[in-house]
Amino acid sequence: MEEIVEKDKKTILVVDDEQSIMELLVFNLQKEGYNTLEAYDGVTAVEMAINEKPDLILLDVMIPKLDGISVCKKIRYALNISNIPILMISAKDTESDKIVGLEMGADDYITKPFQIREVMARIKANLRKAELNANIEMNNQKNEDKDNIIKVGDLTLDLKKVEARVKGEVINLTKKEFDVLKYLASQPGEVVTREMLLREVWEYEEYVGAIRTIDVTMNRIRDKIEKDKANPKILITKRGVGYYVTDKN
Repeated sequence: MEEIVEKDKKTILVVDDEQSIMELLVFNLQKEGYNTLEAYDGVTAVEMAINEKPDLILLDVMIPKLDGISVCKKIRYALNISNIPILMISAKDTESDKIVGLEMGADDYITKPFQIREVMARIKANLRKAELNANIEMNNQKNEDKDNIIKVGDLTLDLKKVEARVKGEVINLTKKEFDVLKYLASQPGEVVTREMLLREVWEYEEYVGAIRTIDVTMNRIRDKIEKDKANPKILITKRGVGYYVTDKN
């Protein structure tokens, strides 16, 4: 049967060496609006999983070249593909067979003979679950990325990359200069004394002779992040007190 692939539709990879079963599944899947891909052996199934990246795999256990259990295990563990739901289809209906299939990474197990309506219902349920998990993972990633970013006015600090940007332009800072900006930017608008910086960033317990270090570091940072060092817009000095990063553009 000819494979049909259209954009914006879920794609199901059907793996079965029985022509009658393949035709039944493909016909009903296309009728339900899915794209379909066909593989008649395990080796081809693995190649298609890698190259075509289907949204779900219907996988028969008893297939040539590489059996369904081995295909599932290879996809899940050797190739580390975890986001594609795999529904195993088998004439073996013992509890131990199902357990083996699920332990090898299958998301569901359907026994032959099956009702086509049940297969379609299982497919829809597993696609919904996969989409929900993908959304959760995406939101978690966004939250993680957000937690790793400090943005104050024109200054953006990426804590994960240890990278500073001013108006989108990457600024080449040393690790210590970055740490100073991170400490100040984490409390925008709040004046931080030189003694506090020495204690919190440099981890000095004694400040004698070290205060000058702060002023030298601040001058170096200003040279890099300020367009006009004489009229700073990001790193501000509170004369006689300390420094702060302004949250005003």
